[in-house]
Amino acid sequence: MATQSIKDLQFYDLSTRWGHGMPQWPSRANLNVRVVEFHAKDGLLVQQFEGIMHRGTHMDAPIHVEENQPTITGYPLWRFFGTGVAVSIPKGKWGVITPKDLENAEPKIRKNDIVMINTGSHLKYGDNPDYFAYSPGLYKEAAEWLVERQVKLVGVDVQALDHPLGTFLGPHGPGPAQPHLLTEYKAETGREIIEDFPYWEPAHKIMMTNGIPGIENIGGEIDKITGKRCTFFAFPWRWPDGEGCHLRVVAAIDPTQTFRFETGR
Repeated sequence: MATQSIKDLQFYDLSTRWGHGMPQWPSRANLNVRVVEFHAKDGLLVQQFEGIMHRGTHMDAPIHVEENQPTITGYPLWRFFGTGVAVSIPKGKWGVITPKDLENAEPKIRKNDIVMINTGSHLKYGDNPDYFAYSPGLYKEAAEWLVERQVKLVGVDVQALDHPLGTFLGPHGPGPAQPHLLTEYKAETGREIIEDFPYWEPAHKIMMTNGIPGIENIGGEIDKITGKRCTFFAFPWRWPDGEGCHLRVVAAIDPTQTFRFETGR
């Protein structure tokens, strides 16, 4: 580890804003936040929230997508801290991140890296279909590539760990949650969604059941560190029954030299 004082490091927040009015994935349960005590009346401020964890910058547990799998605390802690890369893989509407994209990314993705993928989609983050319904994303082949490279953790600046047309927004599981996407995709490509995206959330299932956590809705200051090797921190709650969890994602760079933490794994 570098000998410089920690105060010499530059820290970057890669998380989106959490709380009342935050953009939410277009599914059934929303996040509601309300004030239950306030200064003029009670002399203190207390807020209460109700909702699901799958909002904003968060990660899923394997049990979220496969039965008899580990919960949030099933991930070993070493996966949430270490050296990695933030790579630029620009993609537009419904673009698919491919193994070739990952292979050609700079800096090179190495074994045990934490990998943050910047598609440019975080610039559209908001309560709008451009971000949630028309975003690019990972799919089966890219997930297999990441498992083969034995990366430590993956974050991506899109609506989910999987391409939106591989989620139940399209014709998967309890979907289609947004039936108009079937018509729009057919009009744009001449094919059915199920032809090009036959699997339901394969990136979730492939990565997480192979021990790789995936963080959705990376954003914040991701552009400031893209193209660099950094040290990353991202810890979920200690929630033994949790199937998903909000988390704060931070990158650190030593401006005087490469700050690298080796886990030995």
